[in-house]
Amino acid sequence: MKKFNRFDSFIYLLIIANILAMILESHDYINLRFGKIFSYFELTSILIFTVEYFYRIYASYKENKLKGVVSYVFSFFGVVDFISILPFYIKQFVLIDGRFFRILRLFRLSRIFKLGRDSKSLKLFIKALTAVKNELKFTLFLSLLCILFSASAIYFLENEAQPEVFSSITASLWWATVSLATVGYGDVVPITIWGKFFAGFISLIGIGIVAIPTGIISASFVEEIHHFRKNR
Repeated sequence: MKKFNRFDSFIYLLIIANILAMILESHDYINLRFGKIFSYFELTSILIFTVEYFYRIYASYKENKLKGVVSYVFSFFGVVDFISILPFYIKQFVLIDGRFFRILRLFRLSRIFKLGRDSKSLKLFIKALTAVKNELKFTLFLSLLCILFSASAIYFLENEAQPEVFSSITASLWWATVSLATVGYGDVVPITIWGKFFAGFISLIGIGIVAIPTGIISASFVEEIHHFRKNR
């Protein structure tokens, strides 16, 4: 057990070092001087994370045969472990555009979730999300429906006044999304009286749409904490 705990501690330190390396190499003057070191460090880290991934598969198989492997591979942390190493191998064996690879490198951030492997709070939060997944699916469906309705309505209200901005319902989806999310960047705004009235109404609706999933998740999380403390 001690050896495994030491191994876990080493993995956690390696994850933190990877995140720091990713931040540092985003600075051109640092990357120019230490680019090769970052590359070697990334290669070494990938090899260690790959060994860890297959070790956990082996440990799951020993514990519960094929059922254990499937349980780990499709678990939250199993997916995180896989995603954290996938971009490197995609780059090596698949010819892809360099810009696309830079986007894939963002998945290196997923390694930070590995830090929560032994976190009881994170496990409770995941359990809370799983318990209300049907309610969250309905909320997502409701949100998408509202976005589509809002985009359609603002298109018919503003198209004549701003044909270049609200040129179609598809083009209006951006405005509908940021308005219902209560972000309101202000890059696209209605100018007609009815358009402004509708925008104000939608902004109020958006507050409620954002609040619904927040309330559902909060209530479920509190309930899971209560059950955990009661069982303990």
